[in-house]
Amino acid sequence: MTDARLEGRLREAADELVRSGAERGLQIAVHRHGEPVADVVAGLADAATGRPVTPATPFHGFSAGKAITVTVVHVLAERGLLDYDLPIARVWPEFGAHGKGAATVRDALTHSTGVPGLPADLTPEDLCDWERMCALIAGARPWWEPGARTGYHSYTFGYIAGEIVRRVAGAPISEVLRQEVAGPLGAAGELFLGAPRAELGRFARLEDAPGYDEAPDGSPALAVAPRGVWPSAAFGNRADVLSAPIPAGGQMTARAMARMYAALLGPVDGVRLISANRLRDVTRPLVDDVDQVFGNRAVLSCGFAVGRLGADPGDARTVFGWPGAGGSYACADTATGVAFAVVKNRLTADFGTAQTIARIVADA
Repeated sequence: MTDARLEGRLREAADELVRSGAERGLQIAVHRHGEPVADVVAGLADAATGRPVTPATPFHGFSAGKAITVTVVHVLAERGLLDYDLPIARVWPEFGAHGKGAATVRDALTHSTGVPGLPADLTPEDLCDWERMCALIAGARPWWEPGARTGYHSYTFGYIAGEIVRRVAGAPISEVLRQEVAGPLGAAGELFLGAPRAELGRFARLEDAPGYDEAPDGSPALAVAPRGVWPSAAFGNRADVLSAPIPAGGQMTARAMARMYAALLGPVDGVRLISANRLRDVTRPLVDDVDQVFGNRAVLSCGFAVGRLGADPGDARTVFGWPGAGGSYACADTATGVAFAVVKNRLTADFGTAQTIARIVADA
């Protein structure tokens, strides 16, 4: 049942963000206790053609899509196809090279396997080559003993989790997503880890805000997301990137993301993705450490960042989610039963829009 007051406040905020030039186009969706209470759109999906954003317009949300990948893993665990303590090398023997044999599925989900780095000359074409990327990661030497530390696995996270899924489920993660998550939730046309090319004409076109697409030489981010695959508009608008399974990122509508997070919290139209016990287990903090890539404090559960966006990572430990480069974000709160998502096509270096929306949702 729609919350008219909340939806009205969100619509005012979205319209002002577009009017001011802060955003080009965006979607906001909120679920409360499994029910959709707000679904707001504003602005343009494509500035060149004037095509407006609709609730069904998919956006490339970059790493906000990591939550989609994580959800697929948890659903397979719920079905008994994998265990978090399973050594990755047991299903993917090649991954055990160079002392990685003890790394577990849990280590993969907490960015702890020790292989975040990628070659500086990596290209988008490389990222689109699943076998090449998996071989590259399997043959990598870990930066630290797997499981001992954490550090953001920007791209490698997706291939590690995705190859685990492929090995245990016998199908690519994009197909498992459709069968096990998106399909049951009625979101098969709005939640992707690599979209069919026939769908790409519906997608929002990304654009860089001034100063966004600038990674200074020496930035630690370039070690895990090299310049050739930096998450820019030019990269995120490529048809090969959008259609390839690169499950460190994903394509989504806000309403599909909010629905997915809501179905982790509890039933949505009779569909519950994981049990209450598993929800408790996979959202409790497992890691509270210094990120070995960026040097910031990282508080992570089994696949999610813990805490409210923009707040101290130790605060609001009932909130779990993941942000995406450029400013898209989705999360849920086990204490309030609220799940929300904001996706947008103007890529910014901060999360000001998502934080504005989060405050409105929290005040409702």
